Amino acid sequence: IMYYYYYYHYYSEIMRNITKIALLANIKCGSVKISTQICDDISILAQPHCVTSAYFDALQLCEGKKQVLYIGISCGLSAPFVAGQLDFCLQHPEVYTPVLVGFNPAHQARNDPMLGCTFTFRDVVQRMQKLAATQKAFLINPAVGPEAISGSSRMKGGSATKILLEVIISAAHAASFTHSPVTDKCMLRLMSAYAETLDVTYAHTEGISALVETAAQSLQGGRRVCYLGWGSLAIMGLIDASECIPTFGADYNDVRGFISGGYIELNNNEGPLTSLGPDFCISHEDFLSTVFPSLNDEDTVVLIYTHSNDVDEVAKMALRVREKTSNLHAVYHRCEGDEAVGQVEERKSILLLSQQWELSTKLLLNAVSTGAHVLKGKIYQNHMIDVQVTNSKLYRRATRLLQKLSGRPELQCEDALLKAIYQVDELTADITSSNVTAHTRTARTRTKVVPLALVCLLTGCSVMEAESHLKRQPIVREAVEAFLRSKGLRATQSQYRTEKCTSY
Repeated sequence: IMYYYYYYHYYSEIMRNITKIALLANIKCGSVKISTQICDDISILAQPHCVTSAYFDALQLCEGKKQVLYIGISCGLSAPFVAGQLDFCLQHPEVYTPVLVGFNPAHQARNDPMLGCTFTFRDVVQRMQKLAATQKAFLINPAVGPEAISGSSRMKGGSATKILLEVIISAAHAASFTHSPVTDKCMLRLMSAYAETLDVTYAHTEGISALVETAAQSLQGGRRVCYLGWGSLAIMGLIDASECIPTFGADYNDVRGFISGGYIELNNNEGPLTSLGPDFCISHEDFLSTVFPSLNDEDTVVLIYTHSNDVDEVAKMALRVREKTSNLHAVYHRCEGDEAVGQVEERKSILLLSQQWELSTKLLLNAVSTGAHVLKGKIYQNHMIDVQVTNSKLYRRATRLLQKLSGRPELQCEDALLKAIYQVDELTADITSSNVTAHTRTARTRTKVVPLALVCLLTGCSVMEAESHLKRQPIVREAVEAFLRSKGLRATQSQYRTEKCTSY
């Protein structure tokens, strides 16, 4: 988000669009709430990541609404679900005003075919660009720079998305209640608060680094990292933990999030979901009954709270955790000087303060979980090598990644990927004639698919041999080098230089 300040002209265009959207939200709805259905006549939708279900969901959510401001979020401008709903909005301009939030240039929007439709994501973007001139559609795609981990949009992309949405909705909400116009100055004031949050958070790099090391040691030892949170900050922990599974191929037990009050505090429409299995046990009581009994000093536990939470309850939980482990840490937010709390909250919106704490917590937890998985060996160079190949986008990403890292032709890389998915050394006609959906369905039940394929490509070994080497040495870079040494071979200088410089 800070790139705004360096690219003034681009920033000005983005700011104008953000201001217009906030103004539009204010005009269309007198009381803007961050929810799926706002008032009787309008909805503001924020949808994450296919196309057929997108149409159905859009119809179901917005049935009977007279005006809808739709905000579709796809950091890479690539998600088919978002493209489908944007297309639906574009077909019904009398009701819908579509907004696309992403962080790629428009010309880099995904141009691959999408199952069940005749258009691509790029086609949708181009249609929106034409309508943007008359404010019938909006494209918000600031340059936030490359992600530290290639493809991991949960970091910069996720944080920028949070900032953009909160700035837009907060400005519209304030304008609605004060009957004042939405201005660039209002936007800048809100964004300055987030810039301050970045400065305050990263002033604690020493403490963050120590927590990264501690969490990494837990994961390397086959243990776990647990976030025990209160209020909205606990949700940041739940989200961070949930992202580790698809991003790093982690087990759900590796990083867990728990919230005080469980589903009552979460206030989700479906209510308690614990009957769906242990993955859905998220309360502190669930932690005490399922995780606490086997807790030891090799586990990392992080308490996440603010001065406004029940500190006595936090202290009691800390004492319980101390019974099992000394590896206990805290992420604690407060106003500068406890005596100044009242004055600060008079000057600042309590909501804005809460949003700042949430962003700070998100940045910190993202750093901890990402850094820990890097040190565990889940990253090859700066790529998510152990990504789960669960949809067409990730299937194509995996193929491109193998091509980039191995230098082999695309067809050879896709063959290696399929061999790893199906656990075979020779592809059958049934496999090669199946579509991508069938491949990803099988891949959901596999682990280390991309690492297996890469080791096979770089060494020429069988899938079984690659699997054996990865079990002995889970860090892919070291597994490749160890295998080459065992065969009396050595990596090329270009491979060595690349791998050496990317160690964490």
